[in-house]
Amino acid sequence: MAIRTVFRLLCTILTAVALLSPTAAAAPRADLSRAVADSTITAHPAASLGLGYTDALFLLGLYRVYQRTHDQRYLDYIEAWGAAKVAPDGDTGNPYNDLDSMLAGNVFLVLARESGDTRYSLAATRIRTRLDTYPRTSDGGFIHNTGFTGQLWADGAFMLTPFLANYGAATGDSFAATQSAKQLLTYFSHLEDPSGLLYHAYDETRTQSWADPATGLSPEVWCRAVGWFGAATVDVLDALPRTSPDRRALIGIVRHLADGYRKWQDPATGRWFQLPVKPTLAGNWTETSCSSLYTYVLSRAVQRGYIGRQYQPVVDSGYAGVRDRVSIADGGTTQITLIGTGTSVGDAAYYLARPRATNDFHGIGAFLYLNEQIMAAA
Repeated sequence: MAIRTVFRLLCTILTAVALLSPTAAAAPRADLSRAVADSTITAHPAASLGLGYTDALFLLGLYRVYQRTHDQRYLDYIEAWGAAKVAPDGDTGNPYNDLDSMLAGNVFLVLARESGDTRYSLAATRIRTRLDTYPRTSDGGFIHNTGFTGQLWADGAFMLTPFLANYGAATGDSFAATQSAKQLLTYFSHLEDPSGLLYHAYDETRTQSWADPATGLSPEVWCRAVGWFGAATVDVLDALPRTSPDRRALIGIVRHLADGYRKWQDPATGRWFQLPVKPTLAGNWTETSCSSLYTYVLSRAVQRGYIGRQYQPVVDSGYAGVRDRVSIADGGTTQITLIGTGTSVGDAAYYLARPRATNDFHGIGAFLYLNEQIMAAA
């Protein structure tokens, strides 16, 4: 009995010493969004960014950090970019002949709201007006690029539909709001894959070398394209009127993708493969930007009630897997690794051979979306 009492007393003393020791005290977790944002804006002055979708993705991720932190430096950075890229009449020099170029429209809407400068509302309206004459498929889908007759790429849904939904919400443009949902439904009707995910692309003309002559579909499910589509859907749902008759169908898409994401998550890493439905294929590798996007979609969907809490372990595992690819050096510089660079449509060998970059904006922007979502849902 005496030995047991002494042991308990010793444990109590050791615990007290550990709690009082400054070296043993748990250090506060770094704000990864701030760390990545600060490292990136230091490395890339605002005026050095262009109008492309990866730059716009980073700026939109940065704005989400600003919305939480209210750190004026982040908004100043976005405004410096806008002042360098948009003329007083809203001209950017871009003809908007591809959907990728239209993602910047969301940044213009942010700047119009935050600054009140009419150049940005004019710039957003130029994109909206371009859609009046922009080519479509026979069933109304806006094609990926004016040079790609009849082609729908899952990527393009993210580049266009949240802008349409946000433009409709900001201006009352009913066409824009309605089309944001209609485009997603049209794309999904062509790209849905029995695996629970989506094929990368569809060619109505069946003339592309990658197009199946019977279905027009590309041969592979590519991870980031499915992430773009999921992110587009949850973002459109956030901006779409609650009375929209298409909400139920869009939530159905989210649930379809959530099941696919859960099914194809790599249990060893929590991430998803470049070719997610072929995890055992030689040379396949887990890619960081799509893993961020999938986890973002799942977390937002749980938070909004589109899917149940049974998906939370998938979110937790996905976030941990992405976190494993993010590091902060002693000087504060951050690194996000194994990010697939810009990618077209191709066969399995093409996707597997894509360069794997560090701090590519595909991965930085997607990570900021994810990390801000995780913090908001906590």
